[in-house]
Amino acid sequence: MAVGHQTQPGRVLCVWGDAGWIDDTNVKVIEVILDHLAYGHSPEEIHLQHPHLSMAQAHAAFAYYFDHKAAIDAKIDWRHRRVEALRAKAHEPFTRKQLTARLKKR
Repeated sequence: MAVGHQTQPGRVLCVWGDAGWIDDTNVKVIEVILDHLAYGHSPEEIHLQHPHLSMAQAHAAFAYYFDHKAAIDAKIDWRHRRVEALRAKAHEPFTRKQLTARLKKR
């Protein structure tokens, strides 16, 4: 007799190192946690803001985060530092007047 494969609802899959993905979605745990850190969203609020995520999936993302907090926090910090470094290298944006003047020179 064949036994069917069962998965636990809301499971988080670990793919490519420490990148946790919420099962049956294209959502990373870090994306959910960034909503939590930026806006204070609870798992219930995450579910309301992202109805494609079930309550089980939202809670699984939080559970995964707390189990891997140091690694995920380090990745968030690295991303923030990377954005700041790129921002520092970027030129000041052109004003509309400057862009119009450049176009007229052509």
